[in-house]
Amino acid sequence: MVSTTSARNGTWRNWGGTVSVRPAREVTPASVEELADAVRRAAEDGLPVKAVGTGHSFSSIAATEGLLVRPQLLTGIRRIDRETGTVTVEAGTPLKRLNAALAREGLSLTNMGDIMEQTVSGATSTGTHGTGRESASIAAQIKGLELVTADGSVLTCSEKENPDVFAAARIGLGALGVVTALTLAVEPLFLLTAREEPMTFDRVCAEFDALYAENEHFEFYWFPHTGNTNTKRNNRSAGPERPVPPLRGWFEDEFLSNGVFQVVNWVGRAAPVTIPAVAQVSSRALSARTYTDIPYKVFTSPRRVRFVEMEYAVPREALVDTLRELRAMVDRSPLRVSFPVEVRTAPADDITLSTASGRETAYVAVHMFKGTPYQRYFTAAERIFTAHEGRPHWGKIHTREAEYLSRVYPRFGEFVALRDRLDPERRFRNDYLRRVLGA
Repeated sequence: MVSTTSARNGTWRNWGGTVSVRPAREVTPASVEELADAVRRAAEDGLPVKAVGTGHSFSSIAATEGLLVRPQLLTGIRRIDRETGTVTVEAGTPLKRLNAALAREGLSLTNMGDIMEQTVSGATSTGTHGTGRESASIAAQIKGLELVTADGSVLTCSEKENPDVFAAARIGLGALGVVTALTLAVEPLFLLTAREEPMTFDRVCAEFDALYAENEHFEFYWFPHTGNTNTKRNNRSAGPERPVPPLRGWFEDEFLSNGVFQVVNWVGRAAPVTIPAVAQVSSRALSARTYTDIPYKVFTSPRRVRFVEMEYAVPREALVDTLRELRAMVDRSPLRVSFPVEVRTAPADDITLSTASGRETAYVAVHMFKGTPYQRYFTAAERIFTAHEGRPHWGKIHTREAEYLSRVYPRFGEFVALRDRLDPERRFRNDYLRRVLGA
């Protein structure tokens, strides 16, 4: 998968092809000082400022027609503090490089998402998460951060230093400043045993509470037009390390999950009538397997087939009803959906605009193959999600506005007030933030 964004003829495009924009100018600062100077100069010229990572957000959260900040030179680990169990990393560092570097040091994040192409700051600013009974999103592992604010000053914050900023800026949406460094909690490298197996949709729904309670990390994929799911249970292990054999890994994770799946989606896009039959085959293509490996090799997978995505966080107790309504909607509609629905969980956290803020959460993500009309499916799914007080993932497609979001986020006003204080002239504005935070 090519994880970088494209910029042909001065136009920036995201990975999913849902956003394109032509910024007035771009900058690739090599230091925090250079970035601060660029923000000050943009203010003098009346330009808004947005930082972009690898473009894995499907929403227009990073789009700007002003100054586009590329963080490719703000990368690497600043320091590792084994006494406090933290690592301080430059904001533009790709997660895949951070994970590999930590593993070489015998360290790991506690939890992570299912891909690792994003930059650290891009992932945390949008609320990227994996699945976990007790361990939460990447942003919930932040212990401190540094950001350049609207006047070009550098602000550091933690639970003890500027705690009001810390509460919000861990998932700051790019609205409070440009994040330049993050201090993350880490722990000694450990092993996870992954158990993957097919399971019927009805059984997963009936046993969901038990599957959630019995596993540190539980997730599953439901294939629309079928009654089938693939489940994955990840739990800590004393070892020994038993990774997926290379040949089997290539066959299942590359050939089947990416190569064959790409062809299946090409066929489905050309002839949608074939999708339900193909889904029955696809949902049974992967057999059960168990393996033990270091965390990032278990949590993450390659995603080479391009798609567009909507994901909502609903109260965990509403998950089964939400899924059954989603399945009923697909079954009674003329929709043809070739991508599985992904389901994950997270514990409640204390981050102001986290999708799990203040409540135990389940995530339901719907996808469509890139180039396939997705609006009818996403609109119908969004009606179901919002009926259960769903909170949209900030980096994925949704149509919610400030009026709705202020009702499902108890601390919404707190975030907006902080933004008014840190960026009164809206230096970090764009159309997306105007919609979700209000004018």
